[in-house]
Amino acid sequence: MPNREIRIGERGDASRESVTSLRAHFDERPLVLTTPGSVNWITGGLSDPVDITAAQDPVWAVESKNGRALVTSEIEAPRLLRDFDIESLGWDVISVPWFDAGAPLRAAANFAGVTPDELLSDSDGIGSNIMTAIVAARLVLSVPEQDDLRSLGADAARALEAGIDSWNPGVSSDYEVASVVSRELERHGAKAVCLIVGGDERLRSIRHPLAIGAVIREALMAVVVARRGGLHVAATRSAITHEDDPILELTQRLEPVHQAVLSSSRPGHSWGDAIEALAKGYDNIAQPGAWREHFQGGPIAFEQREFELAPTQSDSPFWDIGCQSDVAVAWNPSLRGGAKIEETYLVGSDGFELVTSSGAWAMTSDHGGMQHSRVKVVQ
Repeated sequence: MPNREIRIGERGDASRESVTSLRAHFDERPLVLTTPGSVNWITGGLSDPVDITAAQDPVWAVESKNGRALVTSEIEAPRLLRDFDIESLGWDVISVPWFDAGAPLRAAANFAGVTPDELLSDSDGIGSNIMTAIVAARLVLSVPEQDDLRSLGADAARALEAGIDSWNPGVSSDYEVASVVSRELERHGAKAVCLIVGGDERLRSIRHPLAIGAVIREALMAVVVARRGGLHVAATRSAITHEDDPILELTQRLEPVHQAVLSSSRPGHSWGDAIEALAKGYDNIAQPGAWREHFQGGPIAFEQREFELAPTQSDSPFWDIGCQSDVAVAWNPSLRGGAKIEETYLVGSDGFELVTSSGAWAMTSDHGGMQHSRVKVVQ
């Protein structure tokens, strides 16, 4: 087997208990997972999508009384069998013609010994869609998943910081900085599924200053969501050239919002409590309703965010779900003008573990594990 930084496939065993409990809740009906996040959760990261924008994975995973199977095309089956010890990981492989759109569903149902309508799935149009229950089941990360998340978080932090450190104010363009971040991630088998690099007045006036080839002179922000083995982390790094740049004061002003939402993301609270605490945090810094201006983040793992809430969404199925230890969160409170705090943390019973840290970037004080990257002043 190829030498890999993460234990691809092996951590899938840790998800078995969650999958078993999930199926038990639905009368042991067979489960077929078709979306990239779900497939990588149940398989331990076995499927690296050929098209990273595709909503449906090239591999479908079936869990049933008849065993476990990966249903994929005749193109991808040989690659899976060559690159991984599929048999020892407990999977059968079923290959179907790439040009027969109905073949994967027929194969999944046949393997499970049921009709397509009897399947549980994570997609509309395939049996009963139980995606909300699937997301809830995979929020708590196993020990192997946590280990892989830590590794990815450190690599993402190093990539962002390499991009910032490559910036030559007045010379480097946002494209050049973005290319460094992307290169550093890909060197370690990760991909930037979201990469935002921008600066100066665009950073101060718009929330998503995507790179356009502009030379950056006085202020820079780099944002990444990195994925590897199906897991995601998110982080932001910022730099300025003058110590009196307003971004510095704005970021300090944002600190109570960051602490408020994290403090309410621990056991004993619900996810509704957390988003309400975030809204209250904005009120307390005289920025009522500022959460309306940008996504605020939330739990992260097998999607860029497993779900997002707004204070107006108390009818969400996730609102009353309790926060638990070993869940990863990436909130991103922000203020117009270029300030944002975004890191990925693992929730503990009495604190937090910062995952997106390289150990080389200046951080704020600990505050129970809620430290985050400082705005860097580039001389």
